[in-house]
Amino acid sequence: MSGPCLQIGLPSGSLQEATFALFAKAGFNITLSRRSYKPAVDDPELLIRLLRAQEISRYVEHGFLDCGLTGRDWIEENESDVETVCELTFSKASRQPTRWVLAVPESSPIRSVKDLQGKRIATEAVRLTTKFLERHGVRAEVEFSWGATEVKVPDLVDAIVDVTETGSSLRANNLRIVEVIMESRPQIIVNKTAWRDPWKKEKIERLVLLVRGAHAARDKVGLKMNIEEIQLKNLLEALPSLRNPTVSALAQSGWVAVETVIDETVVREIIPQLKALGAEGIIEYPLNKVVY
Repeated sequence: MSGPCLQIGLPSGSLQEATFALFAKAGFNITLSRRSYKPAVDDPELLIRLLRAQEISRYVEHGFLDCGLTGRDWIEENESDVETVCELTFSKASRQPTRWVLAVPESSPIRSVKDLQGKRIATEAVRLTTKFLERHGVRAEVEFSWGATEVKVPDLVDAIVDVTETGSSLRANNLRIVEVIMESRPQIIVNKTAWRDPWKKEKIERLVLLVRGAHAARDKVGLKMNIEEIQLKNLLEALPSLRNPTVSALAQSGWVAVETVIDETVVREIIPQLKALGAEGIIEYPLNKVVY
């Protein structure tokens, strides 16, 4: 590859599909062959590496990657010295942050973190769990889990610390959440040396602007409509908008066009209301980006 290049690490696994979709809305179309971990992207200045989210912050810190997208949880677990330039909220199953929780079997006598004194805990996030116990003055044995952590209680360990979005997997395994240790959202992080490079910093800032705009547009739609000018005041009072709506005169005297951006969740309620207020030719359209 000739010319300057920005190396970025994106998460494989559960976040991969959501990440690719977000980058596509931002204008970066990523394609991946079935057996490759080196995706192609339609930007010659980007080189993408697909890695486990657990590893990305370490590779960014040590300069093997210029920047990357990974969870706040893995940045803290790895104690990575990186620059965070953007926080997002998306995950594999919802639009909520993921949570690291302390969980035990429903029948367990453990009711608080204090009850873990001298107990055994399995988790993939050993450092996060150890620090959590230290903050509460509890000494327990924390062992690394390679996966399927839910099935290890109560036969192998007394409790687990695991990541969850909806809690459905915990409930399916008859587990009860004792305490939430932390919430985690995806972060765009940068190597500190790369951040001091003028070209790389500008490239990262442009990428973040587009990704942030795509992220902001996920729950928004655009609305266009026409209305008689005499009824405009009532319509504007009823219309929730991201910013003040755009109002422009139509060729037909006494009529105006109104355009705005609103939350998608209110569309089904607001369109009949707008129609009742005299709006005509109402058009709803999806958005790729909303840049503030």
